[in-house]
Amino acid sequence: MAHAHESNVKRIWMVFGLLSVVTVVEVALGIIKPEILYLTRFLGTSPLNWIFIILTLFKAYYITWTFMHMEGEKTWFRRAVVWIALFLICYLVTLLLIEGGYLFDTLGPLVNW
Repeated sequence: MAHAHESNVKRIWMVFGLLSVVTVVEVALGIIKPEILYLTRFLGTSPLNWIFIILTLFKAYYITWTFMHMEGEKTWFRRAVVWIALFLICYLVTLLLIEGGYLFDTLGPLVNW
């Protein structure tokens, strides 16, 4: 019994470490804002925004995988939960980028930034 407890503690610390590293990278990039990533455009937004989106999706997937214990579930159930959620998040991000780009192009000349 004690051995199983130790492996869970080790896993919790591993998850904590991985999510902490990803969060620290996100915060560091948000503070530093490298010009090469911030002032260029790629697929409707800056590469820095794409990095934030990808890292956030990774964290959401990993949290779901670990804390909802998806690795122990049947394949069809994992796909139903994780893939649909990722698809809907990607769909939402796409719509927000399209709408935000349209509003910026349309209202940009009228707003004093």
